Amino acid sequence: VQLQASGGGLVQPGGSLRLSCAASGSSFSIYDMGWYRQAPGKPRDMVARITSGGNTNYTVSVKGRFTISRDNAKNTVYLQMNSLKPEDTAVYYCYAWGREANKFSTTWGQGTQVTVSS
Repeated sequence: VQLQASGGGLVQPGGSLRLSCAASGSSFSIYDMGWYRQAPGKPRDMVARITSGGNTNYTVSVKGRFTISRDNAKNTVYLQMNSLKPEDTAVYYCYAWGREANKFSTTWGQGTQVTVSS
């Protein structure tokens, strides 16, 4: 499976962005999808995840501001980011966890830069 992320950019504090990540590859069954982010000099941290059944989890710092959703028919996950803060600045990576044949694995997208600055 391959993941293609898009939607990053430069936005002012308080603004919004919507990230998308589309998965391709017909033999991979996707279970969880989600987003991590990595700021310069910091580890990659989980932002949000969503199961195939629609259950979601968020890191505390984005609860109430970010919303994750997915379109299973399109194998696409979205991250709506509102009320953005400078501390949200990072490279955002999408991932998909699933199964191909009898093997479970995680695939990562290429990353998209989000910069929150006035």
